[in-house]
Amino acid sequence: MKGKINSIETMGLVDGPGIRFVCFFQGCHLRCKYCHNPETWAENGTREEIEAKELVKKIERYKNYYNSDGGVTFSGGEPLLQPAFLLECLKLCKEKKINTALDTAGVGFGDYDEILDYVDLVILDVKAVDEEEYQELTGKPIKYFQNFLDKVQEKGNKLWLRQVIVPGMNDDEKHIKKLKNFAKKLKNVEKIELLPYKTIGIAKYRELNLPYRLEGVEDMDETKCKELQKILDKTKK
Repeated sequence: MKGKINSIETMGLVDGPGIRFVCFFQGCHLRCKYCHNPETWAENGTREEIEAKELVKKIERYKNYYNSDGGVTFSGGEPLLQPAFLLECLKLCKEKKINTALDTAGVGFGDYDEILDYVDLVILDVKAVDEEEYQELTGKPIKYFQNFLDKVQEKGNKLWLRQVIVPGMNDDEKHIKKLKNFAKKLKNVEKIELLPYKTIGIAKYRELNLPYRLEGVEDMDETKCKELQKILDKTKK
């Protein structure tokens, strides 16, 4: 079985615990205003098609670098849009005793049940926690995200939450409290990370002749983002 891959990073340091081999899948159904990888959207806009066995061979070659502290992270785009290929990769990784993480927005195909059996850590991109804001930001209803999250809760996977903080959109204490209250209801949340919005993707939109919907919005101030993270960490306890 072949999968569509956009790119690979062999020494990822921010996509799960330890050093990670990060595999970015092609295709995404969301159109987030702040997305800095629009080249991953089209499901048939792939740079490479690869067999699951061949991909896992590549992953295994770097085992000396990530060892037992790290592993592989399947990211995107959205890996859940290629569920059969993802599942085969996960199974092969577990046969090789490779730690697996799934970095996802939770909007894909399938019921996810068997996939989650082979995932050690779910890194969940929380776009927004209520229907109106989620729809405005992503162009999709929140129900698909919620269905995936419900399955993660049922299966009991370890969970990291991430949210991009955008100036003028969610960079205030009100939104941090909403995120905190959302997380309080969940099991197995090990970490919540606030990621500062960056404008690094604008050039890609111009290359692809796509409108950039946050034109004029500057990079999120990293100091303010750290302050909001402190508020979140305090209110979690």
